[in-house]
Amino acid sequence: MGTRPHRRRLARGAAALLVAAAAVPAVTTAASGSDGSDAAALAAQHGPKKAKNVILLIGDGMGDSEITLARDYTVGAGGRLNMDRFPLTGAYTTYAVDKNGKPDYVTDSAASGTGWATGRKTVNGRISKTPGTDRPMTTILELAQKNGLATGSVTTAELTDATPAVLASHVGDRSCQGPADMKACPSDTIGKGGPGSIAEQSVNHKVDVLLGGGRARFDQRITEGPYRGMTVTEQARRLGYQVVRDGEGLRGARADRPVLGLFAPGNIPVEWTGRPAAVGGTAPQRCVTNNPERTAGTPTLEQQTRKAIELLEAKQRGGKNGKGDKSGKGDKGGRGDKGFFLQVEGASIDKRDHSADPCGQIGETAAFDRAVRVARAYAAEHPDTLVVTTADHGHTSQIVPLEANPPGLSSTLVTDEGQQLKVNYSTNTPGKSQEHTGTQVRIAAQGPQAERVLGVTDQTELFTTIRTALSLR
Repeated sequence: MGTRPHRRRLARGAAALLVAAAAVPAVTTAASGSDGSDAAALAAQHGPKKAKNVILLIGDGMGDSEITLARDYTVGAGGRLNMDRFPLTGAYTTYAVDKNGKPDYVTDSAASGTGWATGRKTVNGRISKTPGTDRPMTTILELAQKNGLATGSVTTAELTDATPAVLASHVGDRSCQGPADMKACPSDTIGKGGPGSIAEQSVNHKVDVLLGGGRARFDQRITEGPYRGMTVTEQARRLGYQVVRDGEGLRGARADRPVLGLFAPGNIPVEWTGRPAAVGGTAPQRCVTNNPERTAGTPTLEQQTRKAIELLEAKQRGGKNGKGDKSGKGDKGGRGDKGFFLQVEGASIDKRDHSADPCGQIGETAAFDRAVRVARAYAAEHPDTLVVTTADHGHTSQIVPLEANPPGLSSTLVTDEGQQLKVNYSTNTPGKSQEHTGTQVRIAAQGPQAERVLGVTDQTELFTTIRTALSLR
């Protein structure tokens, strides 16, 4: 959970955030001119123009329906989540392209992540490579590193899954996660002169903080190159990483060396469970909020986010103990107080949506929302921090009338307000994985350059927003 002084700082930040929220009404595209000019003008009057830090929070598959479902269940139809309280809100389009650059209207997480990571669209399944020629494209994390910023990536999925992968790797297919998974990426293998699997590239990039699941990928043995015979975990240790596997290890991690947190063999187990949607619906149910598959000591996304911020802040000050160096002199290996870039993903909103599991989906959205609260509390004390929250694509869940009889899968929930709510999943035949949708999704922000999210933009423009805010060259 971090040090006591740091917890007090975040608590003060949360209090300041509440005061600020009460004093300044939210500004959204609905309250501004059609081009967002009124809100942009208001934003331009307040706060710094350049960001020192950026925290980007991605709710995978978290379209407006997924947000509304979590809101209705947890805080009520008239309530507001933390992600609802950003002062500036817009929408962005999410389509991928084919190899000729023509629109592919429903994106996957690899193509969408490549969009904001590089500022360019690509084909579904590809990780930060061009759509036609399969060439690597520079990512926002690589630019941040080049400019001396500390960097981090946090996820509830495997660290080699598409969304974290787009920041620090370049492969022709998202399936090439570990050394044993390279069948779809022959030209990317080390033996062919390529950079290797996503896991190998992630640690080779020396990202300062990598937290998530995927331990089994990192425990695969390398068969080519200078680390041949080692596992990727052993490679990481050789490169100086502290490897931690549970909450206790994470709490003890220090900022003087990079941190690799591997908290599950695959995806981190979800927080909530319940009966999945079924043909003809389910009996009204309440969600179980303590998933027995989630082992004691597994850090929450909120805890991972708080520790990642603590480590990155200490790193950019040159600190070694997770608190930072308050003297201003910095320790050897520090970044000279240049700031940080952190991406945080709530990954299993998408995964439980695919499985037509409303309770799992709602629980992961609520967990993601608590990570948003941590980021906003930090920004309340550090106004030179740009915080952005968005999704990579829409998904299948829809709230429908109780009397509806959907042709697909549905479930009836009893919300915290004591009311019944029916959710429907009908983007694929029952028994098959439910599908993404091609809808635009929400993007919201606060801090320097936040007004750039107003109106309807494209997810590739998020790359430019972050690059502009951090003045990255």
